[in-house]
Amino acid sequence: MAFLNRNAFELLINEAETLVLNELDRQLEAHEGAICMCHDCLLDMAAMALNSVKPLYRVSLLGSIYASHAMDEESYAESVRNAVAKAIEKVGKNPSHD
Repeated sequence: MAFLNRNAFELLINEAETLVLNELDRQLEAHEGAICMCHDCLLDMAAMALNSVKPLYRVSLLGSIYASHAMDEESYAESVRNAVAKAIEKVGKNPSHD
């Protein structure tokens, strides 16, 4: 743990996380009342979608610019939309609780 405590890993940010969470929020509006939206299911959806898209980690301003450029590519945006839709469908049909 000393390694983690000595270094500023909180500066390591995955920009894909923001994109996935925003897209999840947008797409879930169409599923209101049709699927479980408890905390556990929402986290499962986010994790599943994030595991399906290319990560966009950054630690600096230059990295932020690179990530912004990658996020602007239509193919990346489409992959995020598709990953979120699949995650909603899968978790909606198979929630991890009773």
